[in-house]
Amino acid sequence: MSKKRRPRSKQKPKEAPKPTPKHELMRGTIRMHPKGFGFVIPENPVQCPQDVFIPKHLTDNAVDGDSVEVAINLQSTSEKGPEGKVVAVLTRARKHLAGTIRNITEEGVIFAHVPLLGASRQVIVHKSHDHLLKAGDRVILHVLEWGTEREPTVSEVTHLIGHINDASCDIRAAIEEFDLRSTFPHPVVEEAKKYGSTVTAADVKKRMDLRDLETFTIDPDTAKDYDDALSLRKDRKGHYHLAVHIADVAHYVKPGSKLDLEAIQRSNSTYFPGTCVPMLPEELSNELCSLKPNVDRLTVSVLMTFDKTGSLIHHEIVRAVIHSAKRFTYQEAKDVLDKKSKSPHEKALKLMVELCLLLKKKRYERGSIDFSLSEMVILVDPKGNPTGLKKVEYDITHQLVEEFMLKANEMVAREIASRGKELIYRVHEEPQEETIEEFSQLARTLGFHVPPKATPADLQTLFREAKDSPFLPQLSVAFIRSMKLASYSPENIGHYGLALEHYCHFTSPIRRYSDLIAQRLLFDEEPEGIDLKAVSLQCSEQERISFRAEMSVKTLKKLRLLQKYHQEDPLKEFTGTITKIKPFGLFFEIQDGLAEGFLHISELENDYFIYDEPRGVLYGRGTGITHGLGETLQVRLEHIDLVLLETKWTLAGDNVRKSKRSSKKRRRR
Repeated sequence: MSKKRRPRSKQKPKEAPKPTPKHELMRGTIRMHPKGFGFVIPENPVQCPQDVFIPKHLTDNAVDGDSVEVAINLQSTSEKGPEGKVVAVLTRARKHLAGTIRNITEEGVIFAHVPLLGASRQVIVHKSHDHLLKAGDRVILHVLEWGTEREPTVSEVTHLIGHINDASCDIRAAIEEFDLRSTFPHPVVEEAKKYGSTVTAADVKKRMDLRDLETFTIDPDTAKDYDDALSLRKDRKGHYHLAVHIADVAHYVKPGSKLDLEAIQRSNSTYFPGTCVPMLPEELSNELCSLKPNVDRLTVSVLMTFDKTGSLIHHEIVRAVIHSAKRFTYQEAKDVLDKKSKSPHEKALKLMVELCLLLKKKRYERGSIDFSLSEMVILVDPKGNPTGLKKVEYDITHQLVEEFMLKANEMVAREIASRGKELIYRVHEEPQEETIEEFSQLARTLGFHVPPKATPADLQTLFREAKDSPFLPQLSVAFIRSMKLASYSPENIGHYGLALEHYCHFTSPIRRYSDLIAQRLLFDEEPEGIDLKAVSLQCSEQERISFRAEMSVKTLKKLRLLQKYHQEDPLKEFTGTITKIKPFGLFFEIQDGLAEGFLHISELENDYFIYDEPRGVLYGRGTGITHGLGETLQVRLEHIDLVLLETKWTLAGDNVRKSKRSSKKRRRR
């Protein structure tokens, strides 16, 4: 008897596994780096919370500020964050570009260099009947065809700024290149003028009267906008009573006013050598809001009491009126402390030093790193020609002002957050482990001991040990470059560099819009429904633009100064410090930060140089000569290109003599 077959169960066919998506599309604004790569700031931070890194070859002809569509590579990331490529330029940020005529061929074809597009992009300029162009002319170009990496950008001249050899055009060219707002519309100026030039009796009503406090300002020599003033006394218990007075800009710049709408577009003041493009008209920035001596001024004052150890035991934030008794420059205050000059405010200055050192100790205990770097200021004449460099030491007067401002910023951030209100934080993300390790490797190469997976305490030890070494500037710059940029955000992720949980910008409302917002939030004057994310993004982006504009002018001024030295003495030798070693050559920085240079291995001493990666040095196979990080070289300037901001150098001095001696030894052998 045969067995009955059991009916087969109907099995569902197996579904093929869905392919893992390789890309995700998003939209945002691209910000280009001078080296050709870019970062796209997401339009929707919820979809993509991080900026997207765009390698140079994947920018698809986008230029700085363009609105773009990006394909994020979900299978690739780098230390710079998620990577992607531009798949479409949605809208152009501008139709005009600033450039310099590079050369004109015998056939009459005109080529220009446009920094915004990069040195590799070819830009052709149509002949103009209105402008007889020559090499070196700085021009504003209207774009006719954007072109591609392979096809040139085609443009025509709208107007001529001047010639590259004319230093008086530098700032005007930067304003055009970075699209800065340099003049105030008439209605904005009129709105500022209506407040007059003095504080009225009505202004003072309902304010705390602090005019009897011993108050003064400490600022750079060239400052005209005095945001902050200080008062400090010590009681019988040994408690310090510090008042940080900040110009009450919110009293004058009301939400939605013409002044306010102009200020948000500017977002910050931009500082160039010898001049400033202010956020507010001079009637406010240099006059009524500036805490000048011997006049009444309206302030938002942060009143803080510290015990003998520098621990905060009480704080209060009030609207006040003050009467500053003195305007100190940093040097004048330092001279008083060094007893080089006399002042009735000497006792207060000494007290400030006491409290500053206590606060610095507290900050160090938190894990914050103190660089204390000096600054090189470019001096210019009335025509914009650089006349020299001035080294400004980061002395105790700079430190005490910084410590008091940091504390005031922290207190305001904590105060607003404690009320359960949103605010614009100044945030600084923690760097990635790989970045810290790369920096640590540099420090080890320079001879310092840094353990693997260095902690903030390890880094503090490193900088303490490097403080009196010639490597401090190089380490400081390398560390700062290794960190992510600080920015503005309504989301509080803390401030890594300062080792603070709550931090915002509050102490410079004359020159920063974020600080003006903080003032309004303190006194419930910011209208409901304000989009703090949008304001944060605007302030962060404009800050980057201003920084790039400032650096472009500073770099050009330094090269002009270098050119001046070269014309005075073509054989002048400069001392360069090696900052980077590569298999193909070495990079160095001229002392005083005048310029960065590069020497190919073929331009070094008369030898065949090999890159020794473990030691991070270039090694001469025949002579045994080595070049490593931190080493100094004698170099001579060969050529400067003011258009491309490039320099050409050769070895000089001891290096050349060493090369000749080594060559003779080899011949004898």
